[in-house]
Parts: sequence; structure tokens; C-alpha cells
Amino acid sequence: MKTVDKLINILCAERGQRPIVCPQSQKDNYFRSLVNVRPPAPLSDEFLSLERQYLAGKLKERGVVDVDSLEYDGGVALWRGDITRLAADGIVNAANFALLGCFCPCHGCIDNAIHTFAGAELRQECARIMKAQGYAEPVGRAKITPAYNLPSKYIIHTVGPTVYGKLTEENVSQLKSCYQSCLNLAARNNLKTLAFCCISTGEFHFPNEAAARIAVAAVDKFLKGGGKIRIIFNVFKEADYEIYKRLLADRG
Repeated sequence: MKTVDKLINILCAERGQRPIVCPQSQKDNYFRSLVNVRPPAPLSDEFLSLERQYLAGKLKERGVVDVDSLEYDGGVALWRGDITRLAADGIVNAANFALLGCFCPCHGCIDNAIHTFAGAELRQECARIMKAQGYAEPVGRAKITPAYNLPSKYIIHTVGPTVYGKLTEENVSQLKSCYQSCLNLAARNNLKTLAFCCISTGEFHFPNEAAARIAVAAVDKFLKGGGKIRIIFNVFKEADYEIYKRLLADRG
């Protein structure tokens, strides 16, 4: 029996269900769906061992990207691709208020991808943090966790603003706070490399150009103020790549 089948059997047994019969080619998405909807309940040693083995295999398929191999200009690099492949000290996750990851099966958001490939321990750790905090994560703050099965060492989680209609000054201020909070938290934890995703764009509807300008300005302010972290702007879409490429070329 393949590792993914064993994992599916364990997750289905937890739910008191029999596994759905489906082609082997669909098993990865089936497992991902089960993990995505699983609450932060205790995990058996058997499950954790199998999940580590499975996710290590998936990471080998995707390939690890050494951030030292990227081209940096003034302490900043631009890279387009899957952030879960980056072997940086830290990567930034665009989280939600609960900080528990995306519960929508196989959703395309970065929160879903990071929690999926970091493994189920990440949701448990986030649940412990939130239980201790006692209230929903405010917009503009940041929390740090281990990265578990990702090639990065840490994940910094931040909740960006959601834009409803016209962009407001509050939206702008909140997004600036996200970047500042992540950078300050990374510095306090002695991270040397940090990869930012495009916080609040996509599902949260922050205009891409405006978001990128805020991101670049915040990083430049941090670096000019003596910050020693090398920054990677990680983008997934071609449109975002072109925006960041232009803004970084115009840096003074």
C-alpha cells in the first residue's frame, strides 16, 4: 500500500468513514482535501511519520530552491514560483483571522498551500498560539512558527486587510503594518533571509500595483534603517512579476 493510501485510511478512520474509491492519480488531492478540513486535533506518531515521508517525497518532486543562488540587488531579490520550495530562513504566509490555515479543500490560496505542505503539525501549533492569545489575530500583526516539512526554517503569518470597493487610507496603513511586523519579527528571531508573498492581493482584493509599492517601500525603509535581512519578493503571477520588476528597477 502506498504512503498516501495509508494516510488517507488514517484520516478517514478518524472521521468514521470508509475511503472513497478513486484513481491513484487523484489520491494526492484526496489526501490534501482531508488534511485541509481536519481540525487541529492530536496526531498519532504513525500519522506524523507517514506524513513526513510523504511530504518529503512531494518536496523532492517540486524541487528545493536555494535562496543563496538568487540574484540580489541592494539586499532584495525577485523570484517567481511556489513559495513552499524556497529554502529561506523564513517565508511569509498571508493568513486569515483564525490563523489556522484554509479549510477549503484544495483551494488555490497560499495559506492552503503552506499548511498543506508544512503538514498537519502547523495547524496544531497555530491553534496553540491562538488559544493562548484568546482572540482573533488582528490585521497587521505577525506570528512566527516552525515550518515543519517545508524547506524554510520558519513561517511568519500575517493577516492583511481586505479591500471592499475603493482602497482606503486604513487599508494602506494596515498593509504597511503587515510588512513592518513581519520584518521586525524576523529581525528579532535572527532570520537572515525572508521571502514575502503578495500579501492581501488575490482573495483579499488589494490592488496589485498599490500593494507592491507598499511592499517595496517598507523593505527599503527597513534596509536603509540598518536591517540585515536579505529579502525575496516571491510572486506567482506574471502580472505581479512585471510590477515588481519595474518597481525594483526604479529603486533609488
